Formats: sequence, C-alpha cells, structure tokens
Amino acid sequence: MNMILNEKTMQAADFLGEDRIEIVSRPLPEPAEGEVLLRVAANALCGSDLKLWHAGAQHIAGHEIAGWVQQPGHPLNGQLCAVYIPLHCGECAVCLRGDTQSCVTVSSLIGWNRDGGYAQYLTVPENCLLPVPGDIDAALAPLLLDTIGTSAHALREAARHLATDAPSVLVTGAGPVGLGVVLAAAALGHAQVDVAEPNPARAAIAREFGANIVPVGSHDRRYDLIVECSGNHAARDLAIHLVLPKGVIVLVGENAAPWSVTEDKVFRRKDFALLRTFYFPKDDFAANVELLRANREKYARLVDDAFPIAELPQKFADFAEGKSIKPILSFIGEQ
Repeated sequence: MNMILNEKTMQAADFLGEDRIEIVSRPLPEPAEGEVLLRVAANALCGSDLKLWHAGAQHIAGHEIAGWVQQPGHPLNGQLCAVYIPLHCGECAVCLRGDTQSCVTVSSLIGWNRDGGYAQYLTVPENCLLPVPGDIDAALAPLLLDTIGTSAHALREAARHLATDAPSVLVTGAGPVGLGVVLAAAALGHAQVDVAEPNPARAAIAREFGANIVPVGSHDRRYDLIVECSGNHAARDLAIHLVLPKGVIVLVGENAAPWSVTEDKVFRRKDFALLRTFYFPKDDFAANVELLRANREKYARLVDDAFPIAELPQKFADFAEGKSIKPILSFIGEQ
C-alpha cells in the first residue's frame, strides 16, 4: 500500500531539548485494541510545543493532526480524520455531560503523554477520530482543532456568563488562536472586536479579518469580554483593570510561571467572571467545520508555509522566531 508501511519503519521528529530537533527512523507503531493506525497528512506547528523544543520530549510531539486511517476492515479505513488529542473514557459524569476535553478518569494528551503527529504514522484511540468532510482540504483540517476549536469554545463558554448579547470584545494576542477568536467572534455576531498585538504582521492580519487594532497596554477603553490569548501575565493583569462590571475574562493563552493577583480595589469592587477554557468538547466539531466552511479563505491565510519532515528542525526554529503564523508539516502527496 505505502512504501513506508511495507518497510515497517517511519520518519519521526525527536525533540531533544535545548532547541534541537533530530529526524530519526522509528518502527512503525502497532495499534492496540480499540486503536487504529493513522497515516499523517498534516501536523500544524503550535506555540505550546515550544516547551518541548526547549526542554525535550519523552514522546513524539505534535498535537494538531489530520491523517488517513490505515486500518483494513475498519469502517473509517481511508477516511481523513482530525485527531482529538484529549484521551477520554466517554463514561464518567464529565464526559457524559459532553465535556470530553476535561475527562476526570483519563488525563492524557496525544502529542504530550503519548506519541503525536510529528511523524509519518501514529496510533489513535478510535474515540479520538474526528471524520473530516470531503470538502475540507487535508492541509486545512488541522485548523479545526486549536485554531478553530479552542478559540470558538472560549467564546461559547464566555457567552454563558455574559450579561449582554452584544458585548464589546478585546483579544490580547493575535497568534493563531487569537486570530481564530476574531473570526469566530464575527461569526457569532459580535460587531466589533479590538485586538492588542505587538507583532506588526499578526496585527495586520487581524485588521484584514475586520478587527480594530489598539495599542498594547492601552487603558483607553473597557470591555464586556476580554479573551486573553498571549499567556502574558501583564496582559492578564490589564484584563482585570479593563473588564467591565458583569464582564468576562477568558484565559486561553498558557504560561507555566506562577501568576499573582493583587486584590486591590479594581479587583474587589466589581462583579466579573474569570474563566479558564481548554480545547473543546467533541460535540463542537460539527460547528467548527461550519466555521471553517464559512471563512475558508481567511483560515487558509494563516497557513503560510508547508514543508516535508526533513525541514522541520529549521522551520520550527523560524516559527519560534515569529517568522510564520501557522506552518504545517505536510506528508500530503507522499506515497
């Protein structure tokens, strides 16, 4: 079927730490019961992988994955699927209410706690396969996960707490998820979105997407909804000052360093919600597909590079320097 599959080996990226990646040969993985073999089509680079680039990875990294099921006899054999990275039992109370991303029985992520998509193949639990409709290109399918799924989930969760249906919105950080928030906010009917982003190229794309660019650190306006996508503690502190009474702050960006909040009068003297959202529930996937369909050209604008695995070490270094927005490691067309 496939040369690599017949040879029983594959190429994979080994994140060694100290900002080093080596492309190595690994045995083809064998799926356990309840799993399938997936031939990777594309894996999008993500800023959260910088932690593994710096510190090293115990497993093959990569968590924004789309690929074709290679499991003869399986109902999805040959189907392009996105990979839902949180392993989940599907049976606990949290999963049964639909919050599969927060399963309390299984706490494991593909690309972090088991091998991910910076390789030609990986094994995937059957309940983590998200079939991608035929009108969605394989190169765009990874965007259905973090770029669309994480950003849209943040807005949907915030909407449950907002006191107004027409909130004023500020997005801090215009990386892929922040830009995804801009597009999802427009789709949800939010007429005006302000964006604070220091990178001129990313700010320019946010402007192309209809956002109003405001200076980083500006105190000129207050907001009903602030979606913090940078992970910067200064941006989090500023959000507490800028959020209006009965407003909502959603923390999407990640930062492993401790964050201390000063309970001054700005913090104490208003009602507001401070939320943390993670990834998205599986049931949101169909809605995420519709977001991609409705804004296909704009989302495609984010995929600014595609390259083979041999180029990953240099391309990841370029990504770390902010030279690209959403590059993808691509195996599309390989036989």
